[in-house]
Amino acid sequence: MGILNVTPDSFSDGGHHADPDAAVAAARAMAEAGAAIIDIGAESTRPGAEAIDGEAERRRLLPVIADVRSALPDMPVSADTYRSETARAALEAGAGIVNDVWGLQRDPAMANLAAETGAGLVIMHTGRDRDVLPDPIEDQRVYLSRSIEIALKAGVAQAQIVLDPGFGFAKDAEHNAVLMARFGELHALGFPLLAGTSRKRFLGYFTGRPVEARDVATAASSALLRAAGAAVLRVHDVAMNVDAAAVADVMIAAGRQGAGAGTELA
Repeated sequence: MGILNVTPDSFSDGGHHADPDAAVAAARAMAEAGAAIIDIGAESTRPGAEAIDGEAERRRLLPVIADVRSALPDMPVSADTYRSETARAALEAGAGIVNDVWGLQRDPAMANLAAETGAGLVIMHTGRDRDVLPDPIEDQRVYLSRSIEIALKAGVAQAQIVLDPGFGFAKDAEHNAVLMARFGELHALGFPLLAGTSRKRFLGYFTGRPVEARDVATAASSALLRAAGAAVLRVHDVAMNVDAAAVADVMIAAGRQGAGAGTELA
């Protein structure tokens, strides 16, 4: 999943794609590099970012979705928004997926919209504006179980849902490290998992690198999380992470073959 922010203030690529032509060019480059989805967002969710209203969000977002869908008609597009009104307009403009960073727990109409339209739905965990449990995985389980309950009660089909543990969202470096190490435990929730570590602050904490120099660390984390079962990797540098995932996939396949050979010999 390639990240395309049409914002002036996102932590990594703010202002780079505000012009629609630049946004389409970036989407084309991601597609050529191997992206399977383009995730387009119009409001920064970085810590301390200035909030905008839904009208401003839609003014930025909708023309870019339409232009990307026109330029790349076979490319699935995801709308990164927590507002159901924006999500509805984005789906009408050509998006097929909604990526909700509040996991359906901020706008109660989001789950109903997903059920009504059949759109793909990324449900993200966040620690913002609430008390979190000491154990990171237990907090994931409690929060995401509530989000899943909201979705299913609204009539969202299980096949529509992907879960995102929300790396970096009100999580310190240690919390993110534990979440990476125990990522496989999240499969118990029963849904495909998305991992979005790209260029995030905790990678800078681990490596000492500034945001513009964190793509190697991102690729390393992507390989590790792919090996732990991530179905989707949400990234800025698509080519580097496609390669990282390919190496992880070869390792996984070799491990399965080795296990099978061992069974036959036994």
